[in-house]
Amino acid sequence: MARIIGGVGTTHVPAIGMAIAKGLQNDPYWKPFFDGFPAIHKWLERERPDIVVAFSNDHGLNFFLDKLPTFAIGAAPEYRSEDEGWGIPVSHAAKGIPELSWHLINAAVENDFDITMCQEMLIDHALTIPLSLMWPGGDWPVRIVPIGINTVQHPLPSVRRCLELGRTIGRAIETFPSDAKVLILGTGGLSHQLDGERAGFINKEFDKLCMDNLVTDPDVLTRFSVHDVVREAGSQGVELLNWVAMRGALTGTVTEAHRNYHIPISNTAAATVLYENAPVAAKRAA
Repeated sequence: MARIIGGVGTTHVPAIGMAIAKGLQNDPYWKPFFDGFPAIHKWLERERPDIVVAFSNDHGLNFFLDKLPTFAIGAAPEYRSEDEGWGIPVSHAAKGIPELSWHLINAAVENDFDITMCQEMLIDHALTIPLSLMWPGGDWPVRIVPIGINTVQHPLPSVRRCLELGRTIGRAIETFPSDAKVLILGTGGLSHQLDGERAGFINKEFDKLCMDNLVTDPDVLTRFSVHDVVREAGSQGVELLNWVAMRGALTGTVTEAHRNYHIPISNTAAATVLYENAPVAAKRAA
């Protein structure tokens, strides 16, 4: 069966794409953020995942305010990048794995999640930037399953619901008949607000609370309502929901292998974490 090897949470700020395109990784403004990735590169080189199941949010590319699903799963053979122009220029498509997508869709529906099934889906900076950060140079040696969570139009799904979605997806991955190694990705945030009276708002203390509890006890975060998250993390900080779902999908014994936190990047708290996921039975045997 497929094996979940770990999870990565990272921001998808569009300006990062421009920094990559211009080769600004060692610029004083950008270096503290990019310094968070060599450890992840070494881990990926060692572990070599085959598939990335990615929780992210759409920015008006596939859905807009008139039709916006709470949860959507891509089931396409490939995902073209048609970013709105803010992020990194990407001309090639990401490869899909429809058989896993449908396996996850069926499992989610059986567990009472109402899923929008997308046999065509475009991707934007929410995925192209994290993939390019993890595998710099242009090639992404993985197939992907994109899972979209509504973080734009209220009412938003609760923290508890997103954690349970992740757990449902994680359990389903482990029943997928394949020897593939799967990496779970959650993208966005952390705290930031791009508009209104609190534009530029960042909450370092709340970000640290979230990162500390995500690895040790993610259920702690379910005490926060979506309105709490908006208050504590900003109107765009609700992208934390993508991180929560990622953590929920890690079904084994989870340890934090790496963390980087830098503020600000384009008015955003730019955080990156790497979690290792050890099978519970193997951990007990050790």
